[in-house]
Amino acid sequence: MKDKMTIIFFSGTMDKAIAALILATTAASMGMEVSIFFTFWGLNFLKKKRSYKKKIFMQKMLEFMSAKDKNSLPLTQMNMFGLGRWMMKKLMKKKKVASIDELFLLAKQFKVKLFACSTSCSVMGIERENMIDEVNDIVGAATFLSEAKDAKINLFI
Repeated sequence: MKDKMTIIFFSGTMDKAIAALILATTAASMGMEVSIFFTFWGLNFLKKKRSYKKKIFMQKMLEFMSAKDKNSLPLTQMNMFGLGRWMMKKLMKKKKVASIDELFLLAKQFKVKLFACSTSCSVMGIERENMIDEVNDIVGAATFLSEAKDAKINLFI
């Protein structure tokens, strides 16, 4: 097994995104190769902004109800129409805890690989041009599993 960690990021919430980024950057700082596979609600982390182009009605509804980007992800608990997210960001700043943007920048510096799930992209109508530039590729489950099979650590968040 390689010094490697893979994360499947499924949830698409701020607190879980922070946990995934902290684990990814910590592992990368320890010299591990890290890959994150974003699927279903986790894809909201990779979006540049909302886009309704080329989507059928139900995909437009999913887009409307989903977070527009990584900075608008809701909290898993106590989101309270965004008030919980706002309070969490204030508390993190006060306690000098890295923000999502700071953790993401660190992940880029450590060359954490970001993969989007092709099946989830298809279902949700998310196109490559609507994703942030840092996405390494849009891949299927088989491609990600070949990354994960040799990893020492595999996480599902």
